[in-house]
Amino acid sequence: MGRAAKKPAFSKKEVGERLRRLRGARDVTQVELAKRLGVTQSNVSEMERGIRTVTSNLAVKIAKVLRVSIDEILVGSNGTAEKTSLSSVKLLRRIQRIEKLPEPRQRVVLKFIDALIDQESGRQSDR
Repeated sequence: MGRAAKKPAFSKKEVGERLRRLRGARDVTQVELAKRLGVTQSNVSEMERGIRTVTSNLAVKIAKVLRVSIDEILVGSNGTAEKTSLSSVKLLRRIQRIEKLPEPRQRVVLKFIDALIDQESGRQSDR
């Protein structure tokens, strides 16, 4: 019996819709945001339409530029960048470091993380 397909943690479309809403609420154009992020305007447009993934590096930059929490961008919860929990920041920094690894190393790290999570989930369901 195969495993059920896992739903991605963050829907690109939902993240994109939040990005568009947050950017618009701050009267920042796609061109302005792109310039501050160091990407093209078409990249911002693709992120807002859910075509392009918002990487952890970009999520951090967007949060700083728009003065919102990373959570507000990724999951829609309210807050400010200053209120982002220390554990969230540490986690995002680790993700950024993983993204810099060569692709084969990234796969090894992610398999290890998945195995730990699966193991912990199994323990909790046994309780």
